[in-house]
Amino acid sequence: MSSQEPHRRGGLRGFFRRLATSQAELEADELRQELDREEGATPIAACAGRRRFCVTGTLRTVTLRPRGGAPALEAELYDGSDVIDLIWLGRRRIAGIEPGRMVLAEGLVSLQDGRKVMFNPRYELRPTGGV
Repeated sequence: MSSQEPHRRGGLRGFFRRLATSQAELEADELRQELDREEGATPIAACAGRRRFCVTGTLRTVTLRPRGGAPALEAELYDGSDVIDLIWLGRRRIAGIEPGRMVLAEGLVSLQDGRKVMFNPRYELRPTGGV
């Protein structure tokens, strides 16, 4: 990356693009750029059903929702391109799985009620921003 590249992105065209873009779109774009640095992670929007993927993003919500009488911890992961529901069956709580946390998850992606879902994914908690 040349020293002039960031300058070109922040030029007049970038200024007008930022003015015409909603705050949510700007935040999604910023998150996508940040997550592009994660090696091996696939954008959630590119994940198709019935295949294994590694995804990364920020947890938006975490809820306890029983399934078939057994506890299930559900978390919505957002990467700026799309969302996927991470569901841990038989779990009421997992330390570190909380809204706002960056997570890398790996598992089989399936579709349930039109939403992308990953059951019992392997996961890795990522460092939170700032020190």
